[in-house]
Amino acid sequence: MAHSYSDSTVLITGASSGLGAEFARQLAARGADLVLVARRLDRLESLAAQLRSRGRTVEVVAADLAAPGAARALGAELESRGIRVDGLVNNAGFATRNRFEDEDPARIHEEVALNVAALVDLTREFYPQLQAAKRGVLVNVASTAAYQPVPWMAVYGATKSFVLSFTEALWFENKTTSLQVLALSPGATRTEFFDIAGEEARVGAFQSAEEVVSLALRSLDGTNPPPSIVSGARNRATVVTSKLLTRRALVNVTGSLTSRA
Repeated sequence: MAHSYSDSTVLITGASSGLGAEFARQLAARGADLVLVARRLDRLESLAAQLRSRGRTVEVVAADLAAPGAARALGAELESRGIRVDGLVNNAGFATRNRFEDEDPARIHEEVALNVAALVDLTREFYPQLQAAKRGVLVNVASTAAYQPVPWMAVYGATKSFVLSFTEALWFENKTTSLQVLALSPGATRTEFFDIAGEEARVGAFQSAEEVVSLALRSLDGTNPPPSIVSGARNRATVVTSKLLTRRALVNVTGSLTSRA
């Protein structure tokens, strides 16, 4: 049975487009009030207006979450508005694609800061509220890239491996609490991600954001959700197959798929 979020306020990062915006739409349809966070205020306001027209309370905060102290500043901002959150969707992130020596050092620093440090800081900032909620929810968006080294996207793959490991550990730590913890690993999804990473970063067929988010929420509807899920039958089969390979074979296969050649 689909769970109602009518008594919940959910904070969503990277909410201006893609999976973040779709989480906002589907959670609003289930009755959630929302806090939407991203850098592009105009996009956030447009989405918020749509959701408010459906009777939802929606707050927007424009913020660069990769900046030092961003999570604490966001926590203080919500506290000043009298907002406590019951759910957190850590969706903000991006990928770079190049040989490591050709990457811009400032850009890959920002990639790690957003994909890893901001996710951890946000989780820690709002963790007491999530654990105190009647039915708290924490969703961290990882990737199928988390399950193997990814040549030409070495930093991105490593950040998502961190997200997967970190989230699964928190799932175990919360087995005796009311907080539901889930790592969501999409494969190629039709979002703005590939406008940044480049179309050549895609491996496998595209899914829609609606399909990916629907799977995540259906997983959370269960009485005992798993620590992590992979979206898409083909992606799940690839992950299972990868576990049968040696690390040498796995990185060689992945490298051949992601090579520019």
